[in-house]
Amino acid sequence: MPKMKSNRGAAKSFKVTATGKVKRKHSLKRHILTKKSAKRIRQLRHDALVSEADAKRVRRMLLA
Repeated sequence: MPKMKSNRGAAKSFKVTATGKVKRKHSLKRHILTKKSAKRIRQLRHDALVSEADAKRVRRMLLA
């Protein structure tokens, strides 16, 4: 039986931490940055955690 493949789009978008939580990047930081305040852009730099409601689905895409 062949190996299961992880979802490549999800693998590029999410990382699993050592404790098993799922990290993600913030959206809205690709373009049209001139109208966004410096504070807002600076806060979008940091990673966020995927909510527990969605984390189960994301983990399944990564570890399938």
